Amino acid sequence: MPHCILIVDDNSMIRRTIRRQIELVGLEVCGEAVDGLDAIEKAQALNPDLIIMDLSMPRMNGLDAAKELMRICPNVPILLNTMHAEVLRGQRPLPAGIRDVVSKTENLVTRVMEALTLV
Repeated sequence: MPHCILIVDDNSMIRRTIRRQIELVGLEVCGEAVDGLDAIEKAQALNPDLIIMDLSMPRMNGLDAAKELMRICPNVPILLNTMHAEVLRGQRPLPAGIRDVVSKTENLVTRVMEALTLV
């Protein structure tokens, strides 16, 4: 059974690009969200195996959403997908709820597959 992945980004072109990358390797995208609040609602409804989330979004950013998601679905890993990866990687431990930080210039699929092996 394919893993179910929730993509969270306020940019529709980035969501579409991530979706294509994920589906090309045979994984299922069960939903997309446009900000942190939408991510919380969709995660509760869709029960994803993994969440790929942007850092900077309107209404609720990725860090605040990750804290809430950790409370409501603690076993779901979150990959924070951001242009500010190096800054956040320097923080140890990572912010609450974040399994790993992936730069938008890195190979996201490799990091997704690594995260899913831990699920």
